Amino acid sequence: MILPVRKERFGVADAPLTDVVREVEAIARIGAAQILLRAVCETTGLGFAAIICSVPSGSWVCAVEDRIQLGLQSGERFDLKTPDGRDAAVLSMLSEAADALDVANHGGFQLTRGDSMAVPFGAYVSVPIMLDNGRHFGRLCALDPRSCADQQPWVRPMFERFAQLIALELGTASSREREQMALLDERATGELREQFIAILGHDLRNPLQAVSANAEILERRLNDSNKALASRIVTNARRMSALIDDVMDFARGRLGGGMNVDLQETDGLDGALLAAVRELQDARPDRLITADISINRTILCDVGRLQQVVSNLLGNALTHGSQQSPVRFTARADNTYLVLEVWNDGEVIPRDSIGKVFAPFWRHSIANHREGLGLGLHICSQIVRAHHGHITVTSEPDTGTQFTARLPLAVVPGHVSAYAHTP
Repeated sequence: MILPVRKERFGVADAPLTDVVREVEAIARIGAAQILLRAVCETTGLGFAAIICSVPSGSWVCAVEDRIQLGLQSGERFDLKTPDGRDAAVLSMLSEAADALDVANHGGFQLTRGDSMAVPFGAYVSVPIMLDNGRHFGRLCALDPRSCADQQPWVRPMFERFAQLIALELGTASSREREQMALLDERATGELREQFIAILGHDLRNPLQAVSANAEILERRLNDSNKALASRIVTNARRMSALIDDVMDFARGRLGGGMNVDLQETDGLDGALLAAVRELQDARPDRLITADISINRTILCDVGRLQQVVSNLLGNALTHGSQQSPVRFTARADNTYLVLEVWNDGEVIPRDSIGKVFAPFWRHSIANHREGLGLGLHICSQIVRAHHGHITVTSEPDTGTQFTARLPLAVVPGHVSAYAHTP
C-alpha cells in the first residue's frame, strides 16, 4: 500500500498561509509540545509523531518527533492520502483503512518535490484536537513502518488525553497572548496620556491665558456699554481654565497613578481658605456666601489642594443650591480632625444617587444647571483621600445638603500620591 505524503514548505510571503503561520506559532509557544511528542513515541513504540493543524489551505505540521527519518519538519504541508485519494486523517487506525481498501501488501510513503523515499507502513493513529470554544484545531497523529502499538486498546484513550492536554495548553497560551496584548495597549495608552496632558497643560492653556489677559485689558478700557461683553469673555475664560484644571487633575490621577499632594506644616490656613471663599463670592456677587473659619493652629496639609476642595464644594453648592438661600462654609480643627463643611438649601440629591456623587463625570440627573464635566466632586474626594481623610454628603428636604470633609491631623509630612478608582 502506498500513501503519498506531499512535502511543501510555506514562506513569509505566502499571504494566504497567514493562518498556518499563526497556528504553527501557537504550538511553538507550548513548551511541553515536543516533550509530549517524545512521550508518544516512547510509550507506543511508533517512530513518528506530529501535531497537525487543519486550515482552509490544508493540513500542516506544527510540531514533529521524527525517529524514522521521514524528513517532515514544522511548517511543512502534511497531505496524507490513501491510494484512492481519501484523507487518511479520517481513519483512526491503519487496520480500518486496510479492511476498507482490501490492501494485501505493505507499501511506503512517497515524499514529492524532488526527493522520495519508501518507508514500509504498518501503523497509523490519529485523534482530533478540539479547543474549548468548539473549534477543530487539527489532530495528534503518529505512524510507524511496523505494525506495533496500533492494535493495543490503551493507545486511542492515551492519544485522546494527550490531544485534550494540547487543547488546554493552546487555550492557556492564547490567554497569555491576550494579556501581553493588553499590556502593550496599556503602554500605548500611557504614551497617549502623556501627550494628552501635555496638550491640556500647554497647547490649550497658553492661548486661553492670552484670551483672558486681553479680555481683562478690554474690560478696563472699554466704555460701560461694551465692558459687559469683555467681562463675559473673562468669566468664560476663567471657567474654561477651571475645566482644564479638572481634566488635568483627573488625567494625572486616574491615568497617571495618583492625586499628588505636598503636605507641609501651615500656620496661615485660615487666611488661605478665606481667600478661596472670597474668590467665589467675587465671581458670584448675586449670591451670599457665609464663612465661619476657626482653625488657629498649625495644620499639616497641601494648602493649594485644600483651597481647590473649598472652591469645588462652594461652586457645586452655588450651582445646585437655592438662589434665594445663602451658602454656608465652616472650617474648624479639633484634637483629631480638620473639618470642612459646605451647606446649601434647595434641590435634594435623590437617595439612589447619594452613592454616585463622587464618581467621575456624574452630575445630577434632574439638575437644571448641567455646567461642567462632573469632575469637581470626584477631585475633591481624591484630594481628601490623599490627605488620608474621607468626605461624606447628606441631603434631606428639611435640613438641606451638606458635604463634610474630615482630614486627620496626625499625618506624616511629605509628598503623597493617592487615588481611588471609583467605578
